[in-house]
Amino acid sequence: MSAESAAPHAVLPADSVLPGVDPHGDVRPADVATGVIIGRTSEYFDFFVYAIASVLVFPKWVFPYASPLNATLYSFVVFAVGFLARPIGDAIFLSVERAWGRGVKLTAALFLMGASTVSLGFLPGYAQVGWVSALILAILRICQCMAFGGVWDGLPSLLAIYSPEKQRGWYAMIPQLGAPLGLIVASGLFAYFIAYLSPQDFYDWGWRYPFFVAFAINVVALFARLRIVAAPEYREKFEALELQAAPVIETIEAEGRNILIGVFAPLASFAMFHMVTVFPLSWVMLFTKQTPVTFLIIELIAAGFGVVAIVASGYLANRVGRTRVLIVTAAAIAAFSGFAPQLLNTGVVGETSYMIIGFILLGLSFGQASGTVASNFAPIYRYTASALTSDLAWLFGAGFAPFLALALSARFGVMASGVYLLSGAIATVTALAINRRLEVD
Repeated sequence: MSAESAAPHAVLPADSVLPGVDPHGDVRPADVATGVIIGRTSEYFDFFVYAIASVLVFPKWVFPYASPLNATLYSFVVFAVGFLARPIGDAIFLSVERAWGRGVKLTAALFLMGASTVSLGFLPGYAQVGWVSALILAILRICQCMAFGGVWDGLPSLLAIYSPEKQRGWYAMIPQLGAPLGLIVASGLFAYFIAYLSPQDFYDWGWRYPFFVAFAINVVALFARLRIVAAPEYREKFEALELQAAPVIETIEAEGRNILIGVFAPLASFAMFHMVTVFPLSWVMLFTKQTPVTFLIIELIAAGFGVVAIVASGYLANRVGRTRVLIVTAAAIAAFSGFAPQLLNTGVVGETSYMIIGFILLGLSFGQASGTVASNFAPIYRYTASALTSDLAWLFGAGFAPFLALALSARFGVMASGVYLLSGAIATVTALAINRRLEVD
């Protein structure tokens, strides 16, 4: 399953003792939380290294024959194609898990992710191989995203299941911390190389190093996660709580309606995700005089506010409920879509305001977005259905966001990018309302 998903709460065995530790003490929430944060941070670091390069590097390196705008749009098409591969990766790696176990699946998925990421660091440009450069980029992007579909290790599920009932909003936000943490590291790394290298050196070889660093981080994350996932006591818990992979087709037939609701419930968060990460970087680089280093630092600082907001979402969800938090933040995101994009044209102060406000709203919503309606799934299908729900939600909510937002903004002005964001907010409120009605019925 992808980095962005978290499964809901299964029924605890009768002999379990909350909060989070069974009578024998063999499930340690602190260890699980550490594994979750390390794993998700490494995945999102890979993701953002590619995302930043899709704005700052690939348009010039792979599509130099096109105008800067068209080259960036071409790069965003390749970026979006990867999201189509994520559900395919789910199906493949869930089959691997059923046949050979979770440890083998996780190792294979992270190996594919690491190999794809480090290979991007060796990508030849258009000047060397012509149109083949774009083909190689697309193939590596597809492989990378198929791996994203297979890196689900089950630890967020275990963490959620062994959380105290009144603190589930708090535990739900822990896996989401990986997104802003990964962005902070990726933005800082690119800012460093751009600042301390000449433009020529950066485009000749400097941009490759973040991809090599991503490979090294993947290796560390793999061992950190396998240490937990492969432990006998954790394997027993996964089996006892029915956190096992079910056949994909069978899962869709049994849980299709709930999967569909789950896909649309977090769209406000997932649309917002790229509206404060990838899109603003592209707009500022193309249509303002801002330097990449300055905006990457702004993005890094704003992501820090996102970390705080994600933590705050856990506290708020425990007080008022996850669904209410999501509905209120979706309404706030709708309001944000109506005025905030114009701030990107008003210099450093406006850009900083856009990014900080955006990351606060993102953190509050994204912190509770995963697995919101997944408690509807039958236990036997919960693991697989949650994986499919997450990756399909990312496909519809975020996959094409940078391309559509930039295309609309270039044609009609930056305020037009808010239309995509508004549609995500409407989808979230509608899906949550339908889910609540079904629960009442």
